[in-house]
Formats: sequence, structure tokens, C-alpha cells
Amino acid sequence: MALQKTSQSIEKSMVSRIYGRGRGCAFTPDSFLDLGNRKSIDTALLRLTRAGTIRRLARGLYHYPEKDPLLGEVPPSLDALAKALAGRENVRLQPSGAYAANLLGLSEQVPARVIYLTSGRARKVAIKKLVIEMKPVSPRLMASAGTTCGLLTAAFRYLGKQHITPAHVSHLRKIIPTDERKQLLRHLATTPAWIHPHLRAIAAD
Repeated sequence: MALQKTSQSIEKSMVSRIYGRGRGCAFTPDSFLDLGNRKSIDTALLRLTRAGTIRRLARGLYHYPEKDPLLGEVPPSLDALAKALAGRENVRLQPSGAYAANLLGLSEQVPARVIYLTSGRARKVAIKKLVIEMKPVSPRLMASAGTTCGLLTAAFRYLGKQHITPAHVSHLRKIIPTDERKQLLRHLATTPAWIHPHLRAIAAD
């Protein structure tokens, strides 16, 4: 009975934490290891999945679905999934590659592999036809992570030096708010020299 009560207490605490994060959140078993041992956590996640409280997206990855009156369950955002895979809250993340270019409207390609640069550990998970990869890089490459400049730098690296056009710069000047454009020049020291002219052009009044 004592074991059962402990198990029920762990599950109750997990549910409280999940509800507290709100619908749309994603998480892994590691998110609850402070509440009990891994076996108890896995058992509770299995019960909550079977009850329909949460959804299992892939091995070791779950989410608390958001529900739309017309569309039904809404898939979790890629950022929510990346944060769940990163684990610790102090891990820095930066969308990279084709995904970064797509976020900025510089590419219409919807990547089948979404890459996040990270200051944490490497991880990779497949959700149906989508692969999300966490790619550890040096602190130097994470210097502007999480900023508009970081996203621009990642997108420009993907496009390549010879393929950034005045049309790209014009587009970016239109979609990036003025206050964010003014901040770009503060990050010049952490970006490759060949990207500087483009950042200056985007930041210009």
C-alpha cells in the first residue's frame, strides 16, 4: 500500500506540473526525475498516455495537446519540442540550416530535418516524417543564440556567401522590427566578417 501511495503521489505531482506548463508543452521523462525514480516516472507516463491525458510523440518524448474547437488537437511547436529535448532550462538553442532560412522567409523549403544548434548534448528524434536534431557546437558559434542576429547568421550560413541577394536584404528589412534591426550591429564581433555588410544593410535607417 505504501508503494502504491508513493506511485500515486508521483503521478499526481507529474500531472500538476504538466497542467502548470499549459497545453502545448512538450516534455521527456527527465523532466520529472526530481519527483521519483525512472521506473515510476515511465509507469506514470504510460498510464497518462493510455488515459488520453498526454500524447506520446516518439520514444521518450510526450506532449500535453492543445485543442482547437475546429481543428482538434494542435501539434506542439518545434520550439517546444526542442526545449523538451534540450532538457535543462539553461541550455541555449539556435534554429539552424534550412529551418532558420524558412523561419525568415528566405526559403520556401519545408525541411524534413530540423536542426537546432545547442550548448547542450546531442539528441535526435523522429516524429513521423520529421527529424529534429540537437547539434552541439562551440560556445563561439552560440554567442548570439536566441537573438535575431543569431537566426540571421544561421540562415546566411545555410544560403552561402554567393547566394545572398539585395532582394533578401530588402525582404529582411521589411519583416524585422526596427528596434531589432538596430540591435544587429551589437553582434558584429560574434559573426563572420562576410556577413557584416548584410547586417549593416539590414540595420541601416
